[in-house]
Parts: sequence; structure tokens; C-alpha cells
Amino acid sequence: MSAPLWAPWRIDYILGPKSGGGCVFCVAPSAEEEELRERLVVHRQARTFVMLNRFPFASGHLLVMPIAHVQHLEDLDADTHTELFDLVRTSVAILKRALRCEGLNVGINLGPTAGAGIAEHLHVHVVPRWAGDTNFMPVIADARVVPQALTATRDHLAPYFDGTKPVASRESSNG
Repeated sequence: MSAPLWAPWRIDYILGPKSGGGCVFCVAPSAEEEELRERLVVHRQARTFVMLNRFPFASGHLLVMPIAHVQHLEDLDADTHTELFDLVRTSVAILKRALRCEGLNVGINLGPTAGAGIAEHLHVHVVPRWAGDTNFMPVIADARVVPQALTATRDHLAPYFDGTKPVASRESSNG
């Protein structure tokens, strides 16, 4: 008999509400630091924020989104659009430095038909990738291996976003 593969964080998703109860992405501007930590918010700006995906495809899977509850890309005002995509670019640079990923997937699923699990609040996925990170586990065991707890990943990434750990520019790095 094979040993069990433990993924205890998945039970929250399995047992949790799938609809109703408000938007899982909306964070009140007045939210205190403890709530932000519990919600896995890594960084917040005037119009946008970054949080870890609670059910990640890979370690460090970020969601970058507007604070405003907006569903459609074309409904973003110009300032929010600019801040959102500047923060996506910053998130890419931070993941390259902080997690030493070898590549990234960056994407937006617009609407349920396009694959959006939560379509009502626009969000951009930024997923770090490494050579060999997709292996037999998803195929054989229908499981992904995420090597670090979400709270530890949040604590590791937050200093890069708040500026206490510098993010090297492309010109000064090897990649």
C-alpha cells in the first residue's frame, strides 16, 4: 500500500462555500495587517494589490488585481489599468529574484468560459515555473506538490514588495 499524500489546505476549499458570502477577493481598504496576512495579501497599493493564490498551481502563484470589484478589463479606469499592469511587471521581477524561477506564466481568464474560477473580480495570474516542475504527480495522483506553506511564501515575498529586499533590474542581473 502506498503512503498517503497530504494536502491539508485543500479541505478549506472542499468544504468552503462556493458562492454567496461576498467576493473572496475583495479586501476592505481599512483591513488591518492581521486580516491581510490571513487573506494572504502580499502587497497593497492605492488601486491594486497582490495576494497568493490559496489553491496554487505552483509555489509562489500570485494573483494581481484591482481593489475595486471589477469584472471586465474594459471597465478599469486608466489609472487603475496602468497601476495593475505595472504591478504585474513588478511581480514578475520579484518572483524571478525571490524564487529564482526559470520562467513564468502570466495570464487573465476573462469569464467562466475562458476558465475563470472567480470571474466576478478581475485578476491576473503570475505563476513561477521551473524546469521539471510538472511531473507525474498531477497525472498519476491528481495532486500538485507545493513545497512551502502559503504563509511562509507570503512572509518570504512581502519584503521584496515593500522594498526591504531590493529587486535587481534586468541590466544588473544574469537573466
